[in-house]
Formats: sequence, structure tokens, C-alpha cells
Amino acid sequence: MMKFLDEAKIFVASGKGGAGCVSFRRERNIPRGGPDGGDGGRGGDVIVRAKPDLNTLIDYRYRQHFRAQPGKHGMGKQRFGADGGPIYIDVPLGTQILESEGRVLIADIIEHGQEVTILSGGTGGHGNLHYKSSTNRAPRRAEPGAENAEMWIWLRLKLFADAGLVGLPNAGKSTFLASVTRAKPRIADYPFTTLHPQLGVVYVDDREFVVADIPGLIQGASEGLGLGDRFLGHVERCGVLLHLVDGTTEDVANAYETVRIELDTYGNGLDEKHELVALTKIDALDAHAIAEKRRLLSEAAGKEALVFSSVSGKGVRSVLRSLLRHIPPPGNEIEEEKEVEKTTGWTP
Repeated sequence: MMKFLDEAKIFVASGKGGAGCVSFRRERNIPRGGPDGGDGGRGGDVIVRAKPDLNTLIDYRYRQHFRAQPGKHGMGKQRFGADGGPIYIDVPLGTQILESEGRVLIADIIEHGQEVTILSGGTGGHGNLHYKSSTNRAPRRAEPGAENAEMWIWLRLKLFADAGLVGLPNAGKSTFLASVTRAKPRIADYPFTTLHPQLGVVYVDDREFVVADIPGLIQGASEGLGLGDRFLGHVERCGVLLHLVDGTTEDVANAYETVRIELDTYGNGLDEKHELVALTKIDALDAHAIAEKRRLLSEAAGKEALVFSSVSGKGVRSVLRSLLRHIPPPGNEIEEEKEVEKTTGWTP
């Protein structure tokens, strides 16, 4: 199984420009030929490009230095140096490139086929042929190639998904993902089973969409506790959030509010995303408990809560269809939802 890595620090360097050449034409019948020193080649660029078959930055855990090729030097007989080859940094869609010290955003890779040049190679130096003029017939001047550029950068991956699952640890997110997709997250009846974000593709009503499951959030996650700030970054790009609350927990309202506070505190658009709320694990509750906890959760969220069981499948399709209403069809422009969606009722 491929390991998941969502952040990496790497060193990148463009290529130095090739030096120009001082040379004069020397042939048997032309003892005093003019200058014929060629220019140096341009150094290679550092280019970050989107690679659609990647979904992790694991390749950059063990290799951290990347250098483009330098330009070749110019030569006599008007031979110009070849340009140095660029070096490509292949990253998954959703990767941000940040300057290493201030964490200033340099580029955001969000489109298929996107390429961004983050460092340009040095220009090649002029050979003495370049300086020939009517007043200077035998220049002995040539330029060295321009120096290259180099820097440390951070790569930070923020997954692309149509819907994101949020909730406290052990809220049933991984079980839900496993029940509606082919993803195989680790599942167990204890907190923090999920240690890395997971993606899965859901098929419903002749449509498909991608769901992201992030590790459970804890109080203080927005400030970095439990790596929560990094985990929250993976649902920044989601169109809709599905907030799951464990139906077997004693205080469902407090469980909802704990995560909601972290989403609001983190900001970055998460506090404004459309949110569906659902009570999970109802197979472990009787009809009276389901009705009471659903009422309490709905009051806390200020909206009608969905209820379902990933184990029995009860209510799951209704949840998926509710999510689908907030995910634009392929090819359509993303538009803000203007209507308040009504959730389908459920009878125990």
C-alpha cells in the first residue's frame, strides 16, 4: 500500500548559464579571420507540473535535492552552447508551493496539465562574435554565464474532493467511506484509527463524486493539536462537508459543537462551506434514542440532521443523494447554492 505524505521540504536549483567563447577564425588562407566565438547556452528551469496519477508526496521523503542542467559553453566556429535541460517536480493536483522561510505561497497546482516555472535558469554569456562592430574588428571580450537561482521550498498537498467528512475521532467516517466506496481505510472501534487522509469515489444515480475522509478532529485542532491544522487543509477544497456525529455518544450536541468551533476558528473558507449534519451508528440505538438524539443534534446544528447506519445501510443512500445536490455536474461552473435543501425524513 502506498504511504501518504502531504508535506515535504525540498531544495531546488536552476541551471547556470554557459560562458561565451573568445575565438578567432583561423584557416590556411585566412590567417587573420574575424571573431567567431559563440554564446553560451541558457541554464535549465525548475518547473513544477501536475501529475494526475499521483496522490501523495512520498517521492520527496528520500530525495530532497533537485538541480536543473547548466547551459553548455560557447565554442569557436560560431558554435553556440546548448541550453541546459529543465528539471520537473511532479506533484499531485492540489499541491501548494511555498517559500520555505515565510511560508509565502508561490504557486497553487489546481489544473490538469498545469506547469509553473518557479526558478529560471541563468542566461548564457555572449561570445566575442557578439561584440564585433565596425570599430572593433577583433574583440577579445566574452561574458561568463549568469548565475543560477536556488532555494528551499515546501510542498503542501491539499486534496481535491467534492465532499469532505469531518467529525470527532471514532465518529464513523472511515466506516462510511468503506461502505460507499472501494476505499479500504483502517477501521476499528477506538479513536484515531485513521492516521492519514483517504479518498474514495462514490457512485449514485448514474453520477460519481469524490469523498475525502480526514483523521478525527480534537479540541484545539485549528491551532495544530493532533496535526489538526494540516488535516483541515485537506477539506479546504471540498464543495460540501458532511459532519458526522456518533449516535452512541452521550452528548451529541457537544460533539457537534466541538468540531464546529474548530472549523470556524480555522477559517480559510471552511466556516462558510455548506454543511450537512448526520447522526451515525443508529443500528446501535432504539427508535426512542434515535428520535431524541436526532432532535438534540438538529437543535445544536440549526438544521435538520440526517440519520444513517453504515453497517446496516439504512439511510445511506439518502445521505449520498443529499450530498449530490450540492455537487455540480461535471463541466458545470461551480455556483453558490441559492436554495435551502430539504433532507429526506426517516422512519425507524
